[in-house]
Amino acid sequence: MTDLDNIIRTYLEESIQAKRSFLTEDCGVESVRKAALAMTECYRRGGKVLVFGNGGSAADSQHLAAELIVRFEKERRALPAIALTTDTSVITAAGNDYDFTKVFSRQVEALAVPGDIVFAISTSGNSANVIEAVRAAKKKGVEVIALTGKDGGRLAEEADMSIVVKQDNTARVQEIHVTLIHVLCRIVEDSL
Repeated sequence: MTDLDNIIRTYLEESIQAKRSFLTEDCGVESVRKAALAMTECYRRGGKVLVFGNGGSAADSQHLAAELIVRFEKERRALPAIALTTDTSVITAAGNDYDFTKVFSRQVEALAVPGDIVFAISTSGNSANVIEAVRAAKKKGVEVIALTGKDGGRLAEEADMSIVVKQDNTARVQEIHVTLIHVLCRIVEDSL
């Protein structure tokens, strides 16, 4: 076996172990179930999902929105979802006219209505612009789901419900986030 083979095997084993760890956490599976049910109810009442995060979490936000709008595994109606990470004009205007902490909160203020869900993603749980958007959602009476890592950070404390991947390694957190996004999409799709 080569050094590269060892790197590949070790990386995959660490990822598998992190997912096993999430399965055995006290509230891991329960938190995913609650979030999936909340998303399903949001769609049943005619709401939409507004999703956002920074960096890899921005990519995960776009991934979630795409799976909901287009489809995950089944043919079904398109589900309304907006990734707040995609409008560069709004993001740069908010960053320039205010500061970077406002890039998502201004969009939540403009687009969210009661009955929607704000879905905030942060591997650390402490991204200032994500927290600011959660606070904007709460002011509007909009339910907040957090997908986070490590100890959940401030995001887990401020959200209505939180899925916390208790891993310190950002790559492991992100790998589990992608899997959980797929799980959420599967449950929502099966439920509607």
